[in-house]
Amino acid sequence: MTRPNSLLRTLVLVLGYGFLYGPILVLMVFSFNDSAMMTSWTGFSLRWYEALFADQALLSAARLSLLIAALTATAAVVIGTWAGYVLARMGRFRGFSVFIGMVSAPLVIPEVVLGISLLLMFVELRTVLGWPEGNGIFTIWVGHVTLCMAYVAVIIQSRIRDLDRSLEEAALDLGAPPIKVFFIITLPLIFPALMAAWLLAFTLSLDDVVIASFLSGPGYTTLPLEVFSRVRLGLKPEINALATLFIVVVGAVVVFANWMQWRRDTKGSS
Repeated sequence: MTRPNSLLRTLVLVLGYGFLYGPILVLMVFSFNDSAMMTSWTGFSLRWYEALFADQALLSAARLSLLIAALTATAAVVIGTWAGYVLARMGRFRGFSVFIGMVSAPLVIPEVVLGISLLLMFVELRTVLGWPEGNGIFTIWVGHVTLCMAYVAVIIQSRIRDLDRSLEEAALDLGAPPIKVFFIITLPLIFPALMAAWLLAFTLSLDDVVIASFLSGPGYTTLPLEVFSRVRLGLKPEINALATLFIVVVGAVVVFANWMQWRRDTKGSS
């Protein structure tokens, strides 16, 4: 490779990463700014982190969002894995078109329509059965699982279709029942895809505003809803501090997951 081409590629790479991550770095730097102004640096300070940990409304919203996101990701992976397995391995059975349409619908339906539909469903359930009594964690969780399950199914379906079936067929030939083969052979093979799907579902749930705005109730305000309600009145440095903490935590989780996968691949190749 000639030197001009190498410099050009380096320049494009730096510009690309700068465009993507520059605003995030600026946000993190200004979370340590002593000034209440979001555009002027007056000195280093931790005052906004102190203000953040004293803001009970914001912390409560963050805890609620993390809880719902963890529950959503877990349920979406369980349901989406079975759906993806059926799509990848069961062939075109009777009702296949309806099944794939139901699984894929949340991917193409606007979130506004999905949120309204779920809200109307819960209203009718409340009228007929008297349950659920009100909107809260459960209703938000159901809405997020409905959305995230479709993304998980797509990821798992793609991974299962790429699997070498020789190990599964060998286990079946040795007399292992299909359900045992799935849990002992298939799941370990698709574990990286499961982790990726879980993290994606967690992120989608944590970031959702539209569905949560329809399905939340009094006392159950998620973090994105709390942030958006405050942004209307003007940006505050506490939001920078909160965003910085989330970036650090999520970055640490991603690095740890990649490190675990690297160790797994290293052991498998040795």
